[in-house]
Amino acid sequence: MTDASNSVPSKVEVDKRENCFKGFYKVDKLYLRHELFAGGMGKQISRELFVRHDAVCVLPYDPITDNVVLIEQFRVGAMGKVANPWLIEMVAGLIDKAETPEEVAHREAEEEAGLVLKALWPVTSYFPSPGGSNEHVHLFVGRCDSEGAGGLHGLLEEEGEDIRVRVWAFEDALQAVRDGKIINAAAIIAIQWLALNREEVRGMWK
Repeated sequence: MTDASNSVPSKVEVDKRENCFKGFYKVDKLYLRHELFAGGMGKQISRELFVRHDAVCVLPYDPITDNVVLIEQFRVGAMGKVANPWLIEMVAGLIDKAETPEEVAHREAEEEAGLVLKALWPVTSYFPSPGGSNEHVHLFVGRCDSEGAGGLHGLLEEEGEDIRVRVWAFEDALQAVRDGKIINAAAIIAIQWLALNREEVRGMWK
């Protein structure tokens, strides 16, 4: 057996790329070969790629009250998979114009939750499903004042957004992750990150 423990593949050759669907999102089909761990180039393979805009997700956090602000909205992808496709999530939006991730975080917090974020704490960036999608997610915790937060928000007429905003005690949100009531990946990552780093965040932001 070839010892490939130190192999670092880096070469990809795209022989052909064709568009299969184009709407708000796109689906492309790529014919490509890539370098193998054992060395050399592999045979040609084909892969369908869901082409999405990169996304920004932000967890609004009030360090004074130790509350987080979460939203609920209908998600078509959850239909038929869970009993209730209205999911508990974070404020989020797509980078679909000339904006930085930070600008999107501030804009979406106002549109989806009526919040003005006073500061942003970068958490991480990640690929949620790189086997078939090129979406890249930028994740933040945003400092906010949770007093008076809540109600119905979103761009209902323009984008069909019907969003309910609620303030959660952080420990309740963390317990909802433990209990499987929060099943949105970005929210799980952000809440668990805050559980690990809350003392530092509160120390900096209080």
